[in-house]
Amino acid sequence: MNTFAPILISENALIEIKKIISLKNIPVNYGLRVGVKGAGCAGVSYLIGFDNKKETDEEYLIDGISVFIEKKHFMYVIGLKVDFVNEAEQRGFVFVNEK
Repeated sequence: MNTFAPILISENALIEIKKIISLKNIPVNYGLRVGVKGAGCAGVSYLIGFDNKKETDEEYLIDGISVFIEKKHFMYVIGLKVDFVNEAEQRGFVFVNEK
């Protein structure tokens, strides 16, 4: 497991992630997967979810949460901040690229 995490997870996002783990009974061997989809000329879409660790993953521990990032996605997520917004007009995880 790596000690330097290439992404940041805000306090609001950590609270929501821990709440989801508890409420949805996420298995203990699962971690938070952060990645991308469509890394072509049209840009990328960021993904977040819970999953088992794969052979091609790097694992990071952020505030007690195992975070899995596929090695080929690393260059797209480095410097990424995962936040959680809970406002009248928007609720959910948001991604801010701070590169």
